[in-house]
Amino acid sequence: MFIAMNRFRVAKGSEAAFEQVWLSRDSHLEKVPGFVEFHLLRGPETEDHTLYASHTVWENRAVFEAWTKSEAFRAAHSRAGDNKPLYLEHPQFEGFEVRQTVGRGNAK
Repeated sequence: MFIAMNRFRVAKGSEAAFEQVWLSRDSHLEKVPGFVEFHLLRGPETEDHTLYASHTVWENRAVFEAWTKSEAFRAAHSRAGDNKPLYLEHPQFEGFEVRQTVGRGNAK
């Protein structure tokens, strides 16, 4: 399993607009082979921003990388530049290979 995350420092007062962008967009993810699930996470607040993270789970790194080169990826991100005023800097990408999963009733 592979987890892809982008961290966003959303400018104070722009949280509702930022969340609406995510809630109203067509991510195209449900059509992508190897996609497992997506979460939009809201984190701690500071004086000038609120931290958000997009958290996407994939079957493995290869299917994630294939998605980043796909038409679905381009379509999902075609208007991303329109939202730059909502956050303080370019999102920070973080990718993780899953080494352990613990779930209710099972551990891997």
